[in-house]
Amino acid sequence: MSKFTLNGNPVEVQVPDDTPLLWVIRDDLGATGTKFGCGIGMCGACTVHLNGRAIRSCITRVGDVAGADIVTIEGLDPAGEHPLQKAWIETQAPQCGYCQSGQIMQAATLLADFPDPTDADIDAVMNGNLCRCMAYPRIRRAIKLAARELRAGREAEA
Repeated sequence: MSKFTLNGNPVEVQVPDDTPLLWVIRDDLGATGTKFGCGIGMCGACTVHLNGRAIRSCITRVGDVAGADIVTIEGLDPAGEHPLQKAWIETQAPQCGYCQSGQIMQAATLLADFPDPTDADIDAVMNGNLCRCMAYPRIRRAIKLAARELRAGREAEA
């Protein structure tokens, strides 16, 4: 049995320890926003946060996340009000949308590390998240828009 927190809720699953976290999240726990892409950790569609850091859930074993805090796109902001989620809509970043939950989760880690990202920062961190629709220019615009909103929020709090 594996126990961890998913989107702020404690969960327990009875699956073999070598089961990919992706399948536990989707099939056992019903959080289907995280997508299966390549199955080898190369496309980023399955990106979730493990203790605040972006990881590929298709190659992460559920046995390796015992006691951890896992956040999926559903948990980033359940109301869809995270600056990245809003920026994605405003810039019309997604086309088919399949990769977008992974893109947003990777971008959240990017903005945690680089609050005012340059194009080079965005390219370096987002490089492993593939988009078959080639929406990269809109994704970059959305990330920069979200960064501005997050900065404005921090300045308003100060």
